[in-house]
This record gives sequence, C-alpha cells and structure tokens, in this order.
Amino acid sequence: MAGYFELVDAPDGGYRIRLLDGTGALMAVSVTFPTKRAAVAGVAQAREIAGTGLIRDCCKDAVKRPAQKRHARPPLQAVKSTVDAGYGSPKSFRQRKPAPQLADVGAVVRG
Repeated sequence: MAGYFELVDAPDGGYRIRLLDGTGALMAVSVTFPTKRAAVAGVAQAREIAGTGLIRDCCKDAVKRPAQKRHARPPLQAVKSTVDAGYGSPKSFRQRKPAPQLADVGAVVRG
C-alpha cells in the first residue's frame, strides 16, 4: 500500500501535514499552514519535490565533493561512433521513404 498525507490541526492553530508510509508509520510533519487551502497546496509542493528533488547531505559526516549531473551521458563523439547504419540510425532514417499520408492510405485501400 502506498503512503498518504494527513491534514491535522496544529497545536498553535492552523494546520499541518503528516506524511505516513503504507503501514501508518509517521515519516514527516510539515510546518504550520494558516489555512486548509494552504496545507493542500503544501501537499502538492511536497509531491513535486518528492518526485524530482535531489538529496542534499548536510550532515557533519557528509562527503564533500563537487556536484555531478544526475544523468551523465557519454560525449557526443562517442555516441556517433557507436551508431551503425542499421535500422533506426540517422543514415538509414534519411534513406527511408516517408510514411504515407492519410490521403495515400485511402487510395491504397480503394485501389
């Protein structure tokens, strides 16, 4: 079962978001939001961050190193050198005939 968000009353007024895992164990508690609408917007923001956010290690024992790209790719020259002239390669793509247009398909069916 997937985790879920709960909107709860904050002790000092307003609302908080609790993030629970599939078993109901508490994973995180948000800051206090002044309204339910703001709390729901906070859930949307948390979903976006969780789906795309990187992990930043701010612990005192963190390994310090320069940031790296998430999806390292080989240099363009390396990619070009590994492509043969088979189906799907840029060379064979230029040599193929274009796909038939809708009007051409109708002519083939009738003809």
